[in-house]
Amino acid sequence: MKLATVPVLIFSVFCGAAHSAPAVTDLKWAEVLDAEHRSEQNRSRDQYRNPLQTLIFFGVQPCDTVVELWPGGGGWYTEVLAPIVSDCGKLYTAQFANDSDVAFYSKARASFEAKLAAAPAVYGKVELTTLQPPKYSEIAPAGTADKVLTFRNVHNWLKAGVAEDVFAAAFKALKPGGILGVVEHRADADASLEVMVSSGYVSEKQVIALAESAGFLLLDSSEINANSKDNHHHPKGVWTLPPSLRLGDKDREKYLAIGESDRMTLKFGKPVHE
Repeated sequence: MKLATVPVLIFSVFCGAAHSAPAVTDLKWAEVLDAEHRSEQNRSRDQYRNPLQTLIFFGVQPCDTVVELWPGGGGWYTEVLAPIVSDCGKLYTAQFANDSDVAFYSKARASFEAKLAAAPAVYGKVELTTLQPPKYSEIAPAGTADKVLTFRNVHNWLKAGVAEDVFAAAFKALKPGGILGVVEHRADADASLEVMVSSGYVSEKQVIALAESAGFLLLDSSEINANSKDNHHHPKGVWTLPPSLRLGDKDREKYLAIGESDRMTLKFGKPVHE
């Protein structure tokens, strides 16, 4: 179902107005997506994550200042974003805290830092910040970002009880007229918060409520990352499906045939005049 949107005329298109650079639609996408720093395994997931269409929908431009929240998959989207903005833009990657008491968080941070350090030609201009509310929420200097993007993270923030803080941090970092882009595993419309936390699927209503509570307005929605084969109900939640395949060999072919999760793709804007 198409979600209600507001006129985009109340928002400024910063890169189009302030930069004289080619649009993201003019990039040689084969060079970005098939670059040597991307593994064959990561490239194979383009069919599910649709990076070209997704980033065009969010309006990412080569001279944008972009913040990627909690880069997942070892920096799957970082691999795509870094080359796009390397010449005249800026990429902040808001990672877990390296002093976190959660072993997974600190390990992931260390692994991500190693990834950036291993390829300075690709990631040398990426600035690593920290997002772990309530202690860390300065993801970029206030009012400087053109885009803040998150890919499949809202369920984690709900589980940690910090979703409101994260959306507030995104709002603070964005320029007036800036865009918040959200891709998230999509739950049934009537899913309870308990189900969302346990399954990893979040309802569109829940995401919109979080964004609007922080001050954002919904601009548009897209079915770019939809998967009609996914009914949202699996024994191990979203992690039943690839790439996790938590059930191992049990019904493996069934879940491979479904593919990665059904996902919402929502675009929000920070009002020019608050």
